[in-house]
Amino acid sequence: MKFGVSTFITDEGIAPADLGRALEEREFDSLFIAEHTHIPASRETPYPGGGDLPRIYYRTLDPFVALSAIAPVTERLRLATGIALVVERDPITTAKEVASLDLISGGRAIFGVGAGWNREEMRNHGTDPRTRGALMDERIRAMREIWTAEAAEFHGEHVDFDPICAWPKPVQRPHPPIYIGGESERSMARVAEYGGGWLPRGGTENLGELIGKVRDRAGWRVPVSVYAAPADAAELAGYADAGVDSALLLLPTRPRDETLRKLDELARLTTSVG
Repeated sequence: MKFGVSTFITDEGIAPADLGRALEEREFDSLFIAEHTHIPASRETPYPGGGDLPRIYYRTLDPFVALSAIAPVTERLRLATGIALVVERDPITTAKEVASLDLISGGRAIFGVGAGWNREEMRNHGTDPRTRGALMDERIRAMREIWTAEAAEFHGEHVDFDPICAWPKPVQRPHPPIYIGGESERSMARVAEYGGGWLPRGGTENLGELIGKVRDRAGWRVPVSVYAAPADAAELAGYADAGVDSALLLLPTRPRDETLRKLDELARLTTSVG
């Protein structure tokens, strides 16, 4: 099992390039970063974690800008959104951002996606929360066409465009792997439909059973990365036994020196797990 990091990159924490270099120096395999374009002041939708919404949600950097800053100072680190809120993104623009990141990183991009939870945030982007799943599905299918076709076109209920020419195309073929976030039945079905991996959260019950279900449904050994994996040796060993490919340890968002000390601690943990 490999080890990566999941985190929020903000204007108050370690700089993206410093983080990327530090992760690669400590031989972490991947970095998955969260996205929120904004947080509505109303706070109508309750935070799924309970209590007040943590400060980091309000201050996230754009994930593609942050990952593009990391790409040129690293060589092996896989660069991932975890998760990109596709229901708040134009599919033509997002397809170009993903392909551009894959190009400048030499084929190291992973497109982690999800439908999101903050309903007011979605509405501010013109998205009806009731149909966000169908919208996400169409936008991802449209992006796949843009990545793979010389003259891409798509005609659906939520996305519609006549033939377009859009470059760059991704380095990875047919396109960067699409990792699906979430543990619902629909999320697991999406892995089989268009996913290149599954991104369940740490603490998911019956994970081994669900991994088997996802892989059986897909008909191949889908890569599984656990987002916000706990820094606990016993639990990490259990993930390895369950067939997890990568544990993405949750890294608190802190200033540079504090972050480097925490990464040293996490690196020692990964060495002990093996």
